[in-house]
Order: sequence, then C-alpha cells, then structure tokens
Amino acid sequence: MFAVYADRFSSDDPLSGLVVGERPDPEVPDGWTTVEVKAASLNHHDLWSLRGVGLKEEQLPMILGCDAAGLDEDGNDVVVHAVISSPAWEGDETFDPRRSLLSERHQGSFAAKVAVPRRNLVPKPASLTFEQAACLPTAWLTAYRMLFTRGGLKPGETVLVQGAGGGVATAAVVLGRAAGLRVWVTSRDEAKRAKAVGVGAHEAFESGARLPERVDAVVETVGKATWSHSVRSLRPGGRIITSGTTSGADVEDPELTRTFFLQLSVIGSTMGTREELAALMRFLDSTGTRPLIDRTIPFEDAREGFAAMAEGEVFGKIVFTFGQGAR
Repeated sequence: MFAVYADRFSSDDPLSGLVVGERPDPEVPDGWTTVEVKAASLNHHDLWSLRGVGLKEEQLPMILGCDAAGLDEDGNDVVVHAVISSPAWEGDETFDPRRSLLSERHQGSFAAKVAVPRRNLVPKPASLTFEQAACLPTAWLTAYRMLFTRGGLKPGETVLVQGAGGGVATAAVVLGRAAGLRVWVTSRDEAKRAKAVGVGAHEAFESGARLPERVDAVVETVGKATWSHSVRSLRPGGRIITSGTTSGADVEDPELTRTFFLQLSVIGSTMGTREELAALMRFLDSTGTRPLIDRTIPFEDAREGFAAMAEGEVFGKIVFTFGQGAR
C-alpha cells in the first residue's frame, strides 16, 4: 500500500530519511481494526521522528503520522484517536505510563490504511470534512485539554498564547475565542501576529513585550524562549498550562521566587482522551468553529509539507489527502 515513512534518522537533515513509496498492508492484532485514510495532518512529532526522537533504529522503517480521518471497515466516517494505551488500561489514557502515539510503537497514519484499536475510533460529525477532522487528534485535542480540562478556563478570563502560528497555539486561539475567552498572543513574526488577530485573537504582541495587564493563564508550548515572560505575565494566582518546549527545556531562570510568592500554578498537559476528542468535535459542530488549515497537499507531495514545517512557514495545519496517484 502507499505510505509515507522514515527509513533512517538524521538530526541535521531530517528530510533525507523521508520516503514516499510502498509498504505492506498493516497487521491487525485482536481487538484492532483498520481505517481507510481519507486525510491526515502533519505534526512536529513527525519531524522529530525523522530526527530519531522517540524511535530506535530497529523500529525502522516506520510509517509516520498520528492524525487521520477516514472510513472504518463498515464504511462509517471516523476520526482516529492517536493515543494508544495498554490493552487493560481504564480511565484517562493520558495517565497510562505505557501509552504511546501512532508512529512510535505502531505504524502511523500516513498510509492508505492504518491499524488501530477499535476503541480508538470516534464517529466524525457530518458537519466536518475529512480534512478538518484530520486536524483534531493531536494539536487541536492538546489545545482543548490545555484550555478547558487542565486549565479550567472560563468565559471572560484572559489567556495569553505564546508563539502564534503553531498548530496547538492556533487551535488555542480559535477555541479560546469561540468559548468566550479574551485571547492575547505573542509572536516574533509581524505577519503571524496579524494572522492570529484575523482568526480570533483580541490582541497580538511581540515576543517578550510588556502586556497592558496581567493575565489569568498562559498556554505555553515554546519553553526556554518564553518561559520567563509567561511567568511574569500572570496575575497572582494565575496558571501556566504547558504541553511542549519547542525552543528547548533548559530554562536558565525558572522564576521560582515569583512562582511561590504569587502562588502561581504550573500545570502539565499531554494530548487528550477519546472522550475529550468527542467533546471537541461536539464543540465544533455546535459552534460552527473550524480548524485553520494552512494548506492541503496530495500525499504523493508530502515532502513539500515536511519542508514547510521544518522551515517554520506554517500558520495552522498542513493536511495530506489522497490524489489519483497515491492510491
């Protein structure tokens, strides 16, 4: 079957290990099923995989991709939940110490078919296209959990989203605005600040800029480059919700004195549950809110999407779909 996969690692030139070609059909263990992929979206996780982060040489070749929407074996429209928990795990799968994502221990979603546990299939609302639904299982689900489950944000509160432009940050802007939050963003890029305002941010600021007032919460996915600014931007009793460190995790000054003196909360958040993915889709269905898609690319041209992400030329999600040549 057609697939986009990694056949080697390179930290300096990750795209050198990217292959667009043929792989065997997926193996289907007991309790699993297959999905005919109609659309899948690209994440930074896929780029890190090509650098060898989270994978070992003996796991290669590995089909990349966490996110997908398509048809189950009965022809139903479904979205794939990317978190693979232990077979006996019950409850919030993000707390399973043995959890993984598609394309880590199991072959990923950038293929004509992907095998997943049956319980990982969530019905797709008819109001969402396959391309829109494919944006949700990683970046948009992460943002949803950060804002509403872990962050507990309520209408009227002010949230600062660091690093406008990335998938999680963009999702947080759109979801936050739709939920009645006052949304502020930062970015080093003037064009990205303007785009963030265009998709729902109330105000946009240069990275590190002094804000007009302190905020209730910060959505933090950048790490080292923005951490001090995030802490200093919070009102007393405010909270940082963090789910990533794209600029690195080695923070020179973690601002511990300010954290305890102002009674700030630092809250970690990772991905989301199947129930949260279903709730996210109900939210989009009822509000009319839709994922922001940067571009849609045929699977056979997947290298173009990886290159754009590697160069930072993305605002929203890159979505791959099947054209005439890929099947």
